[in-house]
Amino acid sequence: MRVPLFPLNTVLFPGGPLPLRIFEPRYLQMVSDCVKDDAPFGVLLIRAGGEVGPATTHDVGTLARIIDWYQGSDGLLGVTAIGEQRFRVLSSERQADGLSRGRIELLPDEPVVPLPEEYRGMPNILAGVLDDLGRLYESLERHMDDAAWVSSRFVEILPLDLETKQQCLESCDSLERLRIVQELLYSTRR
Repeated sequence: MRVPLFPLNTVLFPGGPLPLRIFEPRYLQMVSDCVKDDAPFGVLLIRAGGEVGPATTHDVGTLARIIDWYQGSDGLLGVTAIGEQRFRVLSSERQADGLSRGRIELLPDEPVVPLPEEYRGMPNILAGVLDDLGRLYESLERHMDDAAWVSSRFVEILPLDLETKQQCLESCDSLERLRIVQELLYSTRR
């Protein structure tokens, strides 16, 4: 499978929303092609470089599918995408327009794991936070009894460093993510 690659200073998880403001011609064309073909693009965390210009990235990312777009009052294209499936880049090439395309392999979906008893309070906290975040999360299908879904949403929104978020994306251990989240939540109560 070959997909356009979008290096960003963010980590996208399956099921998570991704708001973007697009202005570079290479990404405007990518969005146009993805909308026209109902095709995903790959989101990868930047390892070195910037969002504008060349960048090196991590090898594991998440496919994103555009679910909404609009023209902003500032003339920029606004896009909302949703994370679908994790992937690993096998090889990539930079096109003449600067857009990178990658040959990827899809990684297995994380198994649905019932939320363990010791984390039963987390869905209430998460629901309140998601409600406060407004439009971006209001239409998101919620799976509050799934440890993978709950832990992924927390890792997305909590102030964890990007390398920790990337490690959480690469791991299929939702219980370890819940432990990290619980530690962070308890540390903020002190």
